[in-house]
Amino acid sequence: MQWETVIGLEVHVQLATRSKIFSGASTAFGAEPNSQACAVDLGLPGVLPVLNEQAVAMAVQFGLGIHADIPEVSVFDRKNYFYPDLPKGYQTSQMYDPIVGPGEVEINLEDGSTRTVRIHHAHLEEDAGKSLHEDFHGMTGIDLNRAGTPLLEIVSEPDMRSAKEAAAYLKAIHSIVTYLGISDGNMAEGSMRCDVNVSVRPKGQEAFGTRAEIKNVNSFRFVERAIEFEVERQVELIEDGGDVVQETRLYDPDADETRSMRTKEEANDYRYFPCPDLLPVVLDQAYVDHLRDNLPELPADKRARFENEFGLSAYDAGVLSASRAMAEYFERVKDVCGDAKQAANWVQGELSGALNREGLAIADSPVSADQLGELIVRVLDGTINGKAAKQVFQALWHGEGGSEGNSADAIIEAKGLKQVTDTGAIEAMIDQVIEESPGQVAQYRDAEPDKRGKMIGYFVGQVMKASRGTANPQQVNTMLKEKLDALC
Repeated sequence: MQWETVIGLEVHVQLATRSKIFSGASTAFGAEPNSQACAVDLGLPGVLPVLNEQAVAMAVQFGLGIHADIPEVSVFDRKNYFYPDLPKGYQTSQMYDPIVGPGEVEINLEDGSTRTVRIHHAHLEEDAGKSLHEDFHGMTGIDLNRAGTPLLEIVSEPDMRSAKEAAAYLKAIHSIVTYLGISDGNMAEGSMRCDVNVSVRPKGQEAFGTRAEIKNVNSFRFVERAIEFEVERQVELIEDGGDVVQETRLYDPDADETRSMRTKEEANDYRYFPCPDLLPVVLDQAYVDHLRDNLPELPADKRARFENEFGLSAYDAGVLSASRAMAEYFERVKDVCGDAKQAANWVQGELSGALNREGLAIADSPVSADQLGELIVRVLDGTINGKAAKQVFQALWHGEGGSEGNSADAIIEAKGLKQVTDTGAIEAMIDQVIEESPGQVAQYRDAEPDKRGKMIGYFVGQVMKASRGTANPQQVNTMLKEKLDALC
């Protein structure tokens, strides 16, 4: 039997506010345990929550970024459950009237195609604390610093049909929220994580199968691996005569498997009811229009502009617009050197390779966009050739400019890398190489004319070696061919 996978994601995005959603406590990462949980976060008697207006604005910005409906009125509810890291005994969330209605996100697939994933809604809520099971010798520690941290939960429709589509969707969400500046998207610090709903059904069947929810997956790669394992588990279970149980599961990246945590609850298990301490949120049209007018250029728009305005391929435009930091770096390099294609090649090639080797984000690049742009200028104006340019890049990366300053020009001068374009100097080197290579000259002379093109590489290499890589390769090729053909 052929099976179809059905996937929906619930993505939890920590909003980049300085204080919590209902209190003035700090949201800074890395503080000492329980040092950033105030009386409001703990739900102590007599305290009242006050909604953080910035969190509302960020949620609306996201809704506008995905072309969603923005309801005039949204309402906070209490989601009741008991867990050690939920000190109030309930979580303030939005169940029935969320702040963002239906929208859509376009995802880019590996084969170059795109498809649309529908967003059911997005709602504001507060985070719970964190249970710590390590280093407590059989006990559990509770850190309530995260309690009350503002989250935007983005709920997709079950529109994805493979692990790769789910990862592409998660990357698209990450790109949107970081472009908007409403989250840093740092998955390692918990700023973005997702619950993955997975089910399988026979191909052609309209009804959905029973789904399992995999909780708190915190990397693109883990999302793919968790889905792949879960699909295989469910298919094997059904084909062996068993039934998939609706439950919550945990993905263990070390064992590369999902494990059952608990039977999946239904909404009525949480006894949702409107929060009596918070008034409905009412958004007037002028407020929404103001936020819309101040949206930055978003990934899809930037990608289209890179293609149409700069003539980049769809692939190059997609890579360079995937993150705001990458796009801004590329555009600055392009502005400095004046050549979008060369800027794209260097940013995606030499720069990205160096960043990957060092495990650095582009924001931490030792080579600034201005430095890289100036280096490309020296390639374009013929001051240095491609081989020398790579040497200059490495020197810039390692800060080898010395007292003259860490610039392309200073390094070119200090290392004597300026390209030799003097015809007389190149001709002298060519004559010397020909004189010292009688065997290769004889082979070239005896070869069929259509095979001589490949044989000239030896002579080019020797001339470039003699010039320590500074001779102009195009001139060397042209002059060598003339000299060697004259000997035939």
